Amino acid sequence: MQLKSVDVSKTASATTIIFEAMKQAIVEGELEDGTPLRQDEIAKMFNTSRIPVREAILKLEEHGLVTSQRYKGAVVSSLSQDEVREIFDFRALLEPHVIAQAVPKMDAETLRIARGHYEALASSNDSSEWGDLNRKFHATHYAASGLTYHLAAIDNALNRIDRYLRARIMMDDGMIRANNDHLMIQEACEAGDAEKAAELTLTHIEEARDKLLAYLK
Repeated sequence: MQLKSVDVSKTASATTIIFEAMKQAIVEGELEDGTPLRQDEIAKMFNTSRIPVREAILKLEEHGLVTSQRYKGAVVSSLSQDEVREIFDFRALLEPHVIAQAVPKMDAETLRIARGHYEALASSNDSSEWGDLNRKFHATHYAASGLTYHLAAIDNALNRIDRYLRARIMMDDGMIRANNDHLMIQEACEAGDAEKAAELTLTHIEEARDKLLAYLK
């Protein structure tokens, strides 16, 4: 099992540390679908008891990243095509609205940071690095909206599908197409065109959905 373990024997926030480490491993695809999460093994890796491990696994279940199966215990969740479609359709409703609200509030510093993420994306060939930068790029735009509940919902949705997107993006010319979309979204934000930014975001999500569903077939 691949996890970035640390010694948390004297740490009050052991549950949080274990949760974040496991979430990262699942999102980045280091823990594949169906991987069993053995509490004793994880507790030993983090030099702690099973209690914070059990609590971390329960939090992962709440986020939809882990499922409890009969006879197997907790395993990394997998997604059906119907679930992938539902998550993307949810994003298609939410994210265009959020960026439309964000554009009028974006200042020069927000746009500068987002442009930096785009430039890093355009030069990256590593799926893990690209996935992290992709989320930072969109999150930088969305954060300007101030819609904290919406942002949390988007983050949870991305956690559910991120590992699938990272696998798919390496196929064909996925990165090139996505980066072209990113550039157009960035330019719309810089021009202060909220309607165009929303339209481009919707198209970006729908195209990613269709490509991912075709890949999963």
